[in-house]
Amino acid sequence: MKKTLTLILLFVGTYLTYSQSDIENINKTLYDYIEGTANGEPERLKRAFHEDFNLYFVQNDSLKAWSGKQYIANFKPGRKSNRIGKVLSIDFEGNAAIAKIEILTPGRKRIYTDYLMLLKIDGHWKIIHKSFTFKNYPE
Repeated sequence: MKKTLTLILLFVGTYLTYSQSDIENINKTLYDYIEGTANGEPERLKRAFHEDFNLYFVQNDSLKAWSGKQYIANFKPGRKSNRIGKVLSIDFEGNAAIAKIEILTPGRKRIYTDYLMLLKIDGHWKIIHKSFTFKNYPE
């Protein structure tokens, strides 16, 4: 009985350690995205996003796709955008994760909601897909 309890505790402890490490690493990737867009840091964006990622959104009731490379190119080094972002939720299992992010853009008076899919590739969490929507907020 003692050995069984010890093995269970060891398993649970190991699982929680790896889970916490993954959550911390996912958060690091998400904040590379959030802070990279807010502070004009394209290198952080390249670190957060997989090179083949794309963005998807709806415009005039039609699906639109945007190249991730074009998206990153919009952010110039040092050009701050005053975007304020926060992570709302993360769910992961194994090497796959999904996150929900909220981004307030004061200049455009919009609140964006991003749904991000991530994969752990070669030990690093990368955003591989971004879908987003937004709503305008009153002044």
